[in-house]
Amino acid sequence: MAKWADVIVIGSANVDYITYVPNLPRPGETVAGTHFETCFGGKGANQCLAAAKLGAKTALVAKVGQDATGDDYLTYLDKNGIIVEHVEQIKDQPTGLAQIAVSDDGENNIIIVAGANACMDGKAITRAKKLIQNSKVLLCQLETNVNATLCALRLFKGISIVNAAPVLKEMPPEIFSSPSIFCVNEVEAAQLTDRDEIKTLQDARAAAIDLIDKGANSVIITLGAQGAVYMSKDNKERCLHVPAEPVDHVVDTSGAGDAFIGALAYHLARFPNLPRERHIYAANSVAAHSIQHRGTQPSFPGEEKAHNNLCMERPEFFEVPETAEEPPPNANEGEEKGAAAAPVVEAAAAATAADPAPAAPPEAEVKSEEVKPAETQPESEAKPAETKPESEAKPADPPKPTTPRQSVTKPVEQNKSNTTPRNSIRNSTASAGKQKGSRNSAPTTEKNKKNSTPRASRSR
Repeated sequence: MAKWADVIVIGSANVDYITYVPNLPRPGETVAGTHFETCFGGKGANQCLAAAKLGAKTALVAKVGQDATGDDYLTYLDKNGIIVEHVEQIKDQPTGLAQIAVSDDGENNIIIVAGANACMDGKAITRAKKLIQNSKVLLCQLETNVNATLCALRLFKGISIVNAAPVLKEMPPEIFSSPSIFCVNEVEAAQLTDRDEIKTLQDARAAAIDLIDKGANSVIITLGAQGAVYMSKDNKERCLHVPAEPVDHVVDTSGAGDAFIGALAYHLARFPNLPRERHIYAANSVAAHSIQHRGTQPSFPGEEKAHNNLCMERPEFFEVPETAEEPPPNANEGEEKGAAAAPVVEAAAAATAADPAPAAPPEAEVKSEEVKPAETQPESEAKPAETKPESEAKPADPPKPTTPRQSVTKPVEQNKSNTTPRNSIRNSTASAGKQKGSRNSAPTTEKNKKNSTPRASRSR
């Protein structure tokens, strides 16, 4: 008999009957399916197998029927390295089943029939007492008798997780307060906190606070494509958002939640000293892999995925603010700002070409690059750092030999509001020059000087 496990699971074992449909049927609607599959499932067995595939030593405490399906299930679990000595076959009950409809966009509806799972009781937990107490992580759900779950939680002193799915009509207070981690998805969190739905990170943050107030020690709420949020009762002011791994194409989401929970249990057992956000991010990564493949258990990745998760660079996490008025910092914020800058520069260039800045007075006129070396330049060009407004400008000094400059000088103070980045002006005015023939125009005359614009009306 096994003496210990990385992860021991108290939960259900079902057979999944999966139908793929173009869209999920509405009440009273009949929809033609496109494909049908039969797979082993059940939240307990799913989560146990997800952890086992990643490399954890796992054990399952469950009930199946004393029928051909139950026999096949035991053989299947054993082949996948799961300790099955506490999976009992029941004579008078069939193996549990789940009817699952999966739409083309990957969403699903699930109906379960407990069957033998309903026979889980405290006696089964007592028989597995030593194995439970010697394991590193205890994992429970609510597809089996809640009293058996509470019995296991009382025996166990290590890290424990309750995946509160499905939500019960009456939730014992101890189901919140007993586990180390209370984990639900956004739909279950809304049900447990009397909300219509959870759409935003702020909604999830508020729901997490409510679950902490119900007695939870720490809360994880999974949010699908948004990732997950985490909160501990030790610091209710800090709600951490852990982003999801991007996915190009969603195939089937039916196994995502169980993949997440199983991966979370695996990383907690094998790497207990990592920060909690790293555990959650790794679990998100496994769930992202799952939704890109059909089926539940067949979609779970193997040990290579666990290795890749450990080798990844530290991802970005951020705290969820109480309100959405100030968005939380984003790891890609700098790139987004850079991408947004180009349209702004182009818009400024277009505005400059369409409505050039007014000409400067003769006393402080700014010369273009076509000014001859022998011509007099204003004091504002000779000393850019001391440029003064028109009201304070002094007459120009006697002519001095100068060398043409590569860039235009700064405009006088009154024209600062009309300036735009040099590159954008140069591009826009070059275009304007082609239309007006500025490149082939005659040398600058006194008349032309009065009509010239500051900085770049004639720049190349």
